[in-house]
Amino acid sequence: MTDNKNELREMTIAFALSVSDICDSINGCRSYVDQIVRSSSSIGANLFEGKYAQSRADFIHKLEIALKECSETEYWLEILHRKGKITDEQYKFLNNTRGTIQRKLIASITTAKKNSNKSH
Repeated sequence: MTDNKNELREMTIAFALSVSDICDSINGCRSYVDQIVRSSSSIGANLFEGKYAQSRADFIHKLEIALKECSETEYWLEILHRKGKITDEQYKFLNNTRGTIQRKLIASITTAKKNSNKSH
């Protein structure tokens, strides 16, 4: 389980850096760029905060916020793609990575909730 957590943490860092690197070269659309940089980096930030959660419920809440940020990132990716600010290749790469992170977050939330129900 620890390896999966570390893998997801590393994946969120790499994803945020990839988004940031691509956004560095975008001219215009600053408000969209700022939004996607915030939401993509917030995925990992909330995952990291979960490490120091005050309770199982707080941990689950942090993961759920990370999942919401993942969903928001999907929206901004699509906006930037439709505006022609990122290429098809960049969009596919980033959205595939985002989708993998999303699936891992859902699995982690599901597991945490099951474990929470067992302890009651």
